[in-house]
Amino acid sequence: MYEPDLPVVVSVQSSTRHAFSKAPKQSVRLIENVGVEGDSHAGINDQHRYHIRRFGEHPNLRQVHVIQAELFDQLLEKGHTVRPGELGENISTRNVDLLSLPVGTRLHFGGEAVIELTGLRNPCSQIEKFQPGLFQHLVEKHLPAWSAKQG
Repeated sequence: MYEPDLPVVVSVQSSTRHAFSKAPKQSVRLIENVGVEGDSHAGINDQHRYHIRRFGEHPNLRQVHVIQAELFDQLLEKGHTVRPGELGENISTRNVDLLSLPVGTRLHFGGEAVIELTGLRNPCSQIEKFQPGLFQHLVEKHLPAWSAKQG
């Protein structure tokens, strides 16, 4: 039976392409120190094309993106329909106050998967292309999503 206050994974997403949104999946496999198997942002080194062009090769602290689904509820109240994966996250959770967790927090998923929170994700201009007017709501308190590394 579903307990409304228990932390839950709402959905998981991945994409082999460097696209803004990620497609929903039945499941994803997390690989230690790599990220989501088959995802375009998985890897030991940063896979974000903009970062590579601007900063060169450096360690990937953005292997897994996590967003709390409560954000989608808040955006709906502001007139924006956003579904899990559409902001590029790999994992959408509910009843986990991600914004209150410090860097270094380790989140456990199932019996074996663990991710470590490495920092808040910065909003990018692609958000405005995705839905005009959305960007302003996501920078009110920074994009409420975490980047994490698997391991």
